[in-house]
Amino acid sequence: MTVKPKPLSGWRVLVPRGGRWGDTVAATLRGHGAVPVIAPLINFASSDDAQTLANAFYELQDGQFDWLVVTSATTVDVLAGQSVIVPPTTRIAAVGETTAAALAVAGYQVTFIPEGDNSARGLLKEWPIAEITGRVLIPQSDIAEPTLVSGLAELGLDVQFVSAYRTVGVPIAQHVAADVASGRIGAVLVTSGSVARQVAEQLAPLPDATIVACIGPRTAFDARAAGLNVHVIAESRSADALVDALVEFVTAGAPENTEEER
Repeated sequence: MTVKPKPLSGWRVLVPRGGRWGDTVAATLRGHGAVPVIAPLINFASSDDAQTLANAFYELQDGQFDWLVVTSATTVDVLAGQSVIVPPTTRIAAVGETTAAALAVAGYQVTFIPEGDNSARGLLKEWPIAEITGRVLIPQSDIAEPTLVSGLAELGLDVQFVSAYRTVGVPIAQHVAADVASGRIGAVLVTSGSVARQVAEQLAPLPDATIVACIGPRTAFDARAAGLNVHVIAESRSADALVDALVEFVTAGAPENTEEER
């Protein structure tokens, strides 16, 4: 009996984040026959303004905010790491299902998740009309774009941004960079604008045959702004959607990529 090859058999795929996320994506890629190469391009460090963050969390726990908006699992780690207790009078909005799941695991109850676009723009579009009052705390990366803060302010909410952590670049291992340059790594996953900028800074120019797969339209926009050619765009901001989009692209006729050749 002939065994049908898996769709990503022979493909080596760069996974730009480590930790639980990277391990999960790597396992999913292996399930499709790929060889994942985990090489974190960004990491997270403590906020430069710890006192301002501490003050914001004090006000949050004191019930002075009507909403807490969380846009990443990294923010959840900061909240849990500082043992922040969100009072029941404060509602929590998560930018997407992945962030909501991280909040649930950490013991926080989510009130609102956008059903369509899991992004800042999606959250703004679907924000409950009846809830356009009160104070909102948004702890984000120091380099987060102001889309959410300015958008909620335009809706009429009293919004406070606070830097919860810093996003920093991580130098990629030389042998991985060499594999990318030689074309042995056939696809690169891009999970955020920060990752896109690190790919451009550390790995560009990519070989013409290297596939760049982005997690959602916003990340694709940032990748193009960084000078990358984008070939694959996942419809939603989830790891499964990103891998599925790559599989669909390859199955539809992307150039064959084998370990022996690459």
